[in-house]
Amino acid sequence: MDLDQLILRLLEAHPIADQTDLLLRLSAEGHDLTQSTLSRRLKRLGILKVQGRYRRVEGSAQILPEVTLTEVPPNLLVLRTAPGFAQALGLTLDAEPVPGQMGTLAGDDTVFVAVLPERLAEVKAHLAQVLAAR
Repeated sequence: MDLDQLILRLLEAHPIADQTDLLLRLSAEGHDLTQSTLSRRLKRLGILKVQGRYRRVEGSAQILPEVTLTEVPPNLLVLRTAPGFAQALGLTLDAEPVPGQMGTLAGDDTVFVAVLPERLAEVKAHLAQVLAAR
């Protein structure tokens, strides 16, 4: 069986929540991969971690989770989202920064946005508008 087809079959048959589990299942089927090789293959196949497990997500059918926006004066905005989505959200924010947005730091479900203190309200309003429009 083709490796890509095997990955898709395993993801359909089992609620796989981490890449280590998937690597072990692939190894049991005779395919030894490194974590970075598996990660690249998952990306190419359109597989994301959604609601705690890996699933194939078609381009137009992507699930956009809820994002909450909290102001932390004097110069920080905190965006909380579903696990696995923060880095993509951070990259999106970095791609088109608004004046006063100095940078982002993304974890698994949280993005910190550093803002010039005098522009905090303005950047927050802009991000709230962008989030509401999606």
